[in-house]
Amino acid sequence: MNSYVSHLECAYSGKKYEPGKIHTISEMGKPIIVKYDLERIAAEVPRSSIGDSKEPGFWRYAPLLPVCSEKNRVSLGEVVTPIIALENLESTLGFDAKAVFVKDESRLPTGSFKARGLGMAVSMAKELGVKHLAIPTNGNAGSALAAYATRAGIECTVLCPDNTPTINVRETQMQGASTHLVNGLIGECGGIIAEGSEEMEWFAVSTLKEPYRIEGKKTMGLELAEQMGWSLPDTIFYPTGGGTGIIGMWKGFKELIELGWIEDKLPRMVSVQSTGCAPIVRAWEEGHEFAEYWEGAETISSGIRVPSALGDFMILDAVRSSGGFAISVTDEETLDIQHQIGLSEGLLLCPEGAATVAAYRNSVDSGLVSSSESVILFNTATGLKYPMPDVTSKIDKNNVEYSVFKAR
Repeated sequence: MNSYVSHLECAYSGKKYEPGKIHTISEMGKPIIVKYDLERIAAEVPRSSIGDSKEPGFWRYAPLLPVCSEKNRVSLGEVVTPIIALENLESTLGFDAKAVFVKDESRLPTGSFKARGLGMAVSMAKELGVKHLAIPTNGNAGSALAAYATRAGIECTVLCPDNTPTINVRETQMQGASTHLVNGLIGECGGIIAEGSEEMEWFAVSTLKEPYRIEGKKTMGLELAEQMGWSLPDTIFYPTGGGTGIIGMWKGFKELIELGWIEDKLPRMVSVQSTGCAPIVRAWEEGHEFAEYWEGAETISSGIRVPSALGDFMILDAVRSSGGFAISVTDEETLDIQHQIGLSEGLLLCPEGAATVAAYRNSVDSGLVSSSESVILFNTATGLKYPMPDVTSKIDKNNVEYSVFKAR
């Protein structure tokens, strides 16, 4: 297989970079993105071939991905993640809605959407001959990198803030990464990696500091379009930390339009953050192109505890150009909705996924979104990776009080 990549370019200035070489950020300090010869793809790759593909999960979109050689695809059994209708919203949210769905990314390897971005980054690292990868993480990115790097035979170092969920730290170490806790936030972990890159000879796959995680994350959008019969919903609610997901999907949608695979009606993109860490929301509300650093970032939704995003201007562009908005929810709202969705729908959402449900409810209540719109809410990881309430009810087998079973 030959790649359809035409060139790489700075996402801010448009300066072009040569493909097939190792790149980090541009000369302006901005993300570098991958560009494709979409005219050639349109002529050579029929849309129907995607549906006929036997490739696992996101590799079915290989013509729109940067990996040249099939032997460099690193796979852990990826799947097409399901779209699940929420059927009992009236009891949960206080109003009825017939077209609200969760796209459940927890079904991917390592239990989160990070498999997409890191699977692609590791595959490209393999193709480009990188021997040692390093990443700062609030949890799921570390375990995904560990798994894919180990699979590829690439050395891997992971730095986590010391309040990262324990299960994430342990699974990262169990899957082969040299794993370390840092008494700081994710940006400070990233700083340690950047400062040590020359001495340690590692390559950082931090969010948007290399070109390929975006390409993996955009497959969420490609997959969604295919699942919906090559159309798209009215609105997408997406939990936003570093922003590769929302940036990647928006990039993918525009590529699909240029290919003629979908119509030009695109969804409104809604960036969801926590009130404890909402730099994108503040920048959107104040009309800024870039987001200021969020001091004292703290939220139970660890995946969106990112006080500064390198791709802030790209997130804000996707939100604004789509006619969307940015919204934050409290941790209390998130935990309540997470519990309610578990009781009413049987879905164990991660906090970040639950935050999108809370944001949807608040958006309908405030008139930003109509309950009649078709909506996709992204659940980005399994709730099994996060703290859950203890089970306190105990039964004496010798003296069973059946009234306890009526208490729920």
